Amino acid sequence: MTFDADFNKFEIVTPFERGNFKFALFDFDGTISLIREGWQKIMIPMMVELLLQTPNHEDDQEIFLIVRKFVAELTGKQTIYQMIRLAEEIAKRGGTPLAPAAYKDEYHSRLLERIKNRISDLEQKKISPDSMAVPGSLEFVKKLHASGVKCFLASGTDEKYVLHEAGLLGLIPYFEEISGAQDDYQNFSKKMVIDRIIKTHHLSGNEFISFGDGYVEIENTKSVSGVAIGVATNEAERTGIDEWKRTRLIAAGADLIIPDFRETDALLNYFLGREQ
Repeated sequence: MTFDADFNKFEIVTPFERGNFKFALFDFDGTISLIREGWQKIMIPMMVELLLQTPNHEDDQEIFLIVRKFVAELTGKQTIYQMIRLAEEIAKRGGTPLAPAAYKDEYHSRLLERIKNRISDLEQKKISPDSMAVPGSLEFVKKLHASGVKCFLASGTDEKYVLHEAGLLGLIPYFEEISGAQDDYQNFSKKMVIDRIIKTHHLSGNEFISFGDGYVEIENTKSVSGVAIGVATNEAERTGIDEWKRTRLIAAGADLIIPDFRETDALLNYFLGREQ
């Protein structure tokens, strides 16, 4: 089932009640920010490389599929959980894993090398924030905030990076709270953030909505009977649907799939229950 906006369609998987949303949670990377676009191309090959060094590994293609699957399933959780899983997979194949934090440090080093020019160009205002964001997302957040919906941002990326990158995109004034991964990783999760919002503000399900491109925020939102919007952006092309993302977001329980926020007003009116 689809709802026509001016030029695109978004996909309604499960109809939901609109117009009552008071709080919204956004994931960051891949949902709003494209600063870290391509992170999977760093993480997955690194993990495949390490697993192929173990004594009892499968062939290259099978290892790749195994890694891609668990990376996707853990997307949205703190990065350390993907590294914990990597250590487990190394041990399972007869290897001797390092501490997960060591793998996380190596991954961050490789990723920051990939994105350093993007960060620098934003800091020096050589490029616009919109050029490093999911199309329409910055305007959508601003307008949703202006409508009276209280917005929160929660990310599996380390909080210091999230705060810096959200600042570069000009987003900080529009969020009640911005949170990310902690060194003490057991004391932070998106589920904890969602549960706290629901409990503190005594919300019912149709008053809470989330936007994300990973399993975790979708599943966590549905666990409290909220409405989960799957953002299946083709990050590299910055247009259209990534079918691999779409399939997995629907499997996680997404109520609606959007390609991006390009049709900002149509989307906003739809969620607020005031479309023509």
